[in-house]
Amino acid sequence: MRKIVDIGILVSGSGSNFQSIIDQIEQGNLDASIKVVVSNNPDAYALERAKKHNIPAVVIDHNNFNDRNEFDQEMIDVLNSYSVELVIMAGFMRILTPLFIKAFPMRIMNIHPAILPSFQGIHAQERAFDYGVKFSGCSVHFADEGVDTGPVIIQSVVPVYNDDTAETLQQRILREEHRIFPQAIQFYAEGKLEIIGRKVIVKDHKRIDETPLHNPPLTKF
Repeated sequence: MRKIVDIGILVSGSGSNFQSIIDQIEQGNLDASIKVVVSNNPDAYALERAKKHNIPAVVIDHNNFNDRNEFDQEMIDVLNSYSVELVIMAGFMRILTPLFIKAFPMRIMNIHPAILPSFQGIHAQERAFDYGVKFSGCSVHFADEGVDTGPVIIQSVVPVYNDDTAETLQQRILREEHRIFPQAIQFYAEGKLEIIGRKVIVKDHKRIDETPLHNPPLTKF
C-alpha cells in the first residue's frame, strides 16, 4: 500500500520549488499531501500559488515576535495542528532555531543552490560563479542546527560555461532543484532514507555508471 506523507511547506518568496512539488503531486508522481503552507512574508507570491491550488496557508510574520524562539514556536504549533510529518523548506529565508529542529528531528528538508558543503549560506550561485568553479549545482539535505550543514540526501551537478552569467547559472540550477526536491520527498515517502552518522543512505538505488565529467572537456587524455 502506498504511503502518503503529510508535509508542511515553509516559504518566504515566489515559491517555484513549492510549485514543482504541487505539480508532481497532481501528476501522481509524488506520494505526498500538502497539509499547510506557512510564510513569514505576507507578500510572498507562494501564497497565491497556495490559494490557486486550494492549499491552506498561514502567515506568521516574524516581525511580530520578540525573539526567534517565539516565532518558531508559533510555526511548530501551526504545523502540529495540521499533523505535519515532514517539513519542507522551499525558499524559506529564516534560520531555524534549535527549538524548531528538535521538534522535527531529521524531518526537515531544505534545498540549497550549491554542491554542499561548498558555498553554504546566501548568494550561493553568485559566489560559485565569482569563484570560477567549472561545476555547480544543488543539494537537498536534512536541516540541522547549522546553516546548510545537515546530511545530504541528493545532489545534482551542472556545468558552468564560459558565456554564463550568474543569472543564467542560477536558472540552470533552479531547473535541477525542481527535479531533485520532489525526488527527495518521494524517497522519504517510500521509506528509503536511512541516516547513519552524516550519511544518508538511499536504499535500493541503482549505482551510477562511472562516467567522469570534465569541464572543459578533455581533448587528449
